[in-house]
Amino acid sequence: MSIAIIDSGGANIASLRFALQRLQAESELTRDPRVLQTASHVLLPGVGAAADAMTRLREAGLESVIPRLTQPVLGICLGMQLLFADSAEGDVDCLGIIDGRVEPLAGGPDLTIPHMGWNQISRSGDCKLMDGLDDGEYFYFVHSYAAAEGPATRAVSEHGERFSAIVGRDNFHGTQFHPERSGAAGARVLRNFLESG
Repeated sequence: MSIAIIDSGGANIASLRFALQRLQAESELTRDPRVLQTASHVLLPGVGAAADAMTRLREAGLESVIPRLTQPVLGICLGMQLLFADSAEGDVDCLGIIDGRVEPLAGGPDLTIPHMGWNQISRSGDCKLMDGLDDGEYFYFVHSYAAAEGPATRAVSEHGERFSAIVGRDNFHGTQFHPERSGAAGARVLRNFLESG
């Protein structure tokens, strides 16, 4: 197994690599298209703004490489949002792998934005990343933008409104939460991803 983590400048890369090491899985941080194309599994982490992340991917020549990958790919947090067609955050075109637009969370009088902390998710259709886990498991979220439910939604959560917590299309998967910061349940999601493909 060869695991490549796309170097998108996300602050969660170190914790993701440690989480993979706990699963006895070594990873390589890279922006090299050849490394990504030959890896068995690819992860796209991200923390920050969509426009900045897309600029970094374009500068590295990865905007056209990532959508053509055929092995399992997992986008995490902002990395999941980048799988969509576009984002209202900076009004930027994203990777276009999944139809839909990422919009700001509406919030509410008793709801803080960003949505930060532990929240439950529940399946919405077939969700391989949730194998061995029950509906209602808690995962750790940090985000101000989210994707609405759609054909690619595999699990949902709620923070004033329902939103996609896990998405999937063909070999592409995404989690709005941070599995690397979500304890045993998050470790199981990562293990399920590594066992896919």
